[in-house]
Amino acid sequence: MRVSELAAVGRWLRRRAENIAVALLATMFACFIIQIFSRYVLNSPVGWTEEVTIVTWLWTVLWGAAFVLSEKDEVRFDIVYSAVSEKTRRAFTAITGVALVFLYGVSLPAAYGYVSFMKVERSAYLHIPVNYLYSIYVIFALASIGRYCALVWRAFRGGPAGAQP
Repeated sequence: MRVSELAAVGRWLRRRAENIAVALLATMFACFIIQIFSRYVLNSPVGWTEEVTIVTWLWTVLWGAAFVLSEKDEVRFDIVYSAVSEKTRRAFTAITGVALVFLYGVSLPAAYGYVSFMKVERSAYLHIPVNYLYSIYVIFALASIGRYCALVWRAFRGGPAGAQP
């Protein structure tokens, strides 16, 4: 596959990730409205909507951070970063990237172990195995490791460093 074809596949996958994030937000909003209606109009609150809202919020945040947000979309305190040369920015990117890959890598076995262990628990209302609900963290950690490996690689090769202010 050529670079242009890979880029097209990447753009298509990113749009599908955005579609999933939108579906999660729509589900969360619908459950929120159902909860308000049942609580204040019917005077009979339902618990499953709160559970779905919490789970979809967790999945939306971690899914979005893993697959939808780009480097330029992330919020950063970049007063020092903006004031230094491009070479120093690449060094900053490489240092923070290596540190984050290390930290996510060190935490990954424990996180995976915990998520796997939680298959014995079920959610209160929907009775979904809790390991399915928390599996998004493992996906997020793996995606973050991949993203920061790519950023470190680009910084070492002399490409633009991280997000441009």
